[in-house]
Amino acid sequence: MIKYKLICKKCQTSFDSWFSSSKEYEKLKKFKHLNCHNCNSLNVEKTLMAPSVVNSKNRMISVSKDKKSQKIKRKIKKYQKFIKKNFNYVGDNFAHEARLIHYNNNDKKSKGIYGNASSKEISELKEEGIDTEVMPWFKDNEN
Repeated sequence: MIKYKLICKKCQTSFDSWFSSSKEYEKLKKFKHLNCHNCNSLNVEKTLMAPSVVNSKNRMISVSKDKKSQKIKRKIKKYQKFIKKNFNYVGDNFAHEARLIHYNNNDKKSKGIYGNASSKEISELKEEGIDTEVMPWFKDNEN
């Protein structure tokens, strides 16, 4: 099997297509069985395409990146466990609760909070001088 990147010379639509061999492509082209799925033109040609080469070095890099991402994910889950244990979850009311604590709380020893906020809400909190941090969050059922 071989994959070619094709382009329609009429509407400039590019698309990929699989062929059993390069001879098969030539045969379909000769008998005008290749057409553009966008405009139905028969003026379709092969374009330059980067080859997809797999070697053991690329495989090792991929495995290394995967191990690194798993290590980072484990670290984030460790932080999540700590946060769940030591902070109060406020859900989507994070911005409101953060303001309540910041403006009304005289007792600075109260337990911290965590929850959900939009990037706009986070920006507004920071503009008001309310310290917040954003971190990636994995659901409990995610591996």
